[in-house]
Amino acid sequence: MGQSRKPTPQTIAVVLALADNSSGWSHGYHLCRQLGLKAGTVYPILMRLAERGQVETAWETDPPSGRPARHLYRLSGEGARFAEDVRAAAADSPHASRSGGVIRPAPSEAS
Repeated sequence: MGQSRKPTPQTIAVVLALADNSSGWSHGYHLCRQLGLKAGTVYPILMRLAERGQVETAWETDPPSGRPARHLYRLSGEGARFAEDVRAAAADSPHASRSGGVIRPAPSEAS
């Protein structure tokens, strides 16, 4: 089943941040800080992407002493294809620019 709605700028930012992570796995707190988004935005996006099969999840296997294990996220093969599609769409759009990890309207289009 394909995604019928256009992804939000925040979803695009999360997907691209995961795609840009060369180590593979990210945790939600890192994504929140990296993107300047609140946890109440990032975690629901990660859960939706996981439900769609675009993100794989796992628990951290060896957390530092005194800290609980974190939930980790990375793009699946389907998620990587989605990220490529998002990048291509952004590159083709004359009205979007990437700023701070979030795709935003170009200044002339902002209201």
